[in-house]
Amino acid sequence: MEDLINSTGCTGTVFPHKYSGTTQNSTISSKEHRAVGFVLVHAGAGYHSESKAKEYKHVCKRACQKAVDRMRAGAMALEAVTAALTELEDSPFTNAGTGSNLNLSGDIECDASIMDGKTLDFGAVGALSGIKNPVLVARRLLNEAQKGKLSAGRIPPCFLVGIGAQQWALSHGIPPCPSEKMATKFSLSAYKRNKRKMELAEKIETEHHHLKKQRISSGTVSEIMEPISSSLDTVGAIVVDQEGNVAAAVSSGGLAMKHPGRVGQAAHYGCGCWAENACDAKPYATAVSTSGCGEHLIRTMLARECSTAVQADDAHQALLEAMQNKFIGSPCLASEDGVLGGVIVLRCCRCGDDQSSDGFQALLVEFLWSHTTESMCVGYMSAHDSKAKTHISRLPLGAVAGQSLAIEGGVCRLGAMNA
Repeated sequence: MEDLINSTGCTGTVFPHKYSGTTQNSTISSKEHRAVGFVLVHAGAGYHSESKAKEYKHVCKRACQKAVDRMRAGAMALEAVTAALTELEDSPFTNAGTGSNLNLSGDIECDASIMDGKTLDFGAVGALSGIKNPVLVARRLLNEAQKGKLSAGRIPPCFLVGIGAQQWALSHGIPPCPSEKMATKFSLSAYKRNKRKMELAEKIETEHHHLKKQRISSGTVSEIMEPISSSLDTVGAIVVDQEGNVAAAVSSGGLAMKHPGRVGQAAHYGCGCWAENACDAKPYATAVSTSGCGEHLIRTMLARECSTAVQADDAHQALLEAMQNKFIGSPCLASEDGVLGGVIVLRCCRCGDDQSSDGFQALLVEFLWSHTTESMCVGYMSAHDSKAKTHISRLPLGAVAGQSLAIEGGVCRLGAMNA
């Protein structure tokens, strides 16, 4: 006997969207260890050049494989999502962990957070330096908080920043890593280039001190400042395990040339990631991870907004409307010329009448990604798949980044296997 896994992909373009679909079948032998689970990762919403498309996709494949390997070994969602994030942070091609953007002072400060959908526990770090994998500190904060109160009845922290976060990490056995070892040739050259542009721009602004900065926007200053941006932003992952538990995580090196101490959405509750198991009031388990301009994502609490939205009957339409109305059209961002961000989302539920001989019910997983940036790189894989699928989603020609959105995704039925 073999179990058949059906996967249907649904794609969209810009608002208003279109649907198209394909069906793919894959099989898995019943002789293999029973494992049910699904992971969706992203390598940032921003701009992904065609010349580096292979590298972007490869790191997403590796991250998916790491998560699936853990689930096949019996790990639950929280451990699997941590494994995926660690792989994404270790890649020199992502703006998280190794290869992160340098701040104004030439240092690396990272943000990360993780959320357990089963317990709703949350751990986060902001502006953290000297730690190779910030997500491991966020995960450790979550774990320590689950142990209960500290001595003298003190409440354990769930969010630490700066030197305090670094000291806490070291005291809990997480090894240090100097910033110079986390920097790459690419991040260093980008820093030097951006620094020269800033110095020249400041010189020009000084020479035109009688004019306000916005009055120079069509001149040399804007031409100089325009390239100071990250080609990639925050990375993230979302997972559902064999018990239907969900988890989400996110990690980022932040904006290029950011002010020291700046904390982006990757560390903020409800902004960088969200995970929540199904309950009586919410029929679907949901998980979300975001990417893009941190300030835009913080002011709209996009992760939690999207999680709430996809409890509706039509997840695709609900996410599209949330991105349009709660993000691009948010009154909190009314003064912005363009609203830049992206999300990956999954929701799942048990297939009521579909179960194996041992009573294990199959999982129906709907997964989506949406972005207002020029592109977004994603990868996804189920525990039944032999390899991950990857995709670089792009806005269509003529669409304006920050004003248009793309939305794509699919449906995956994860069948239970007979032991």
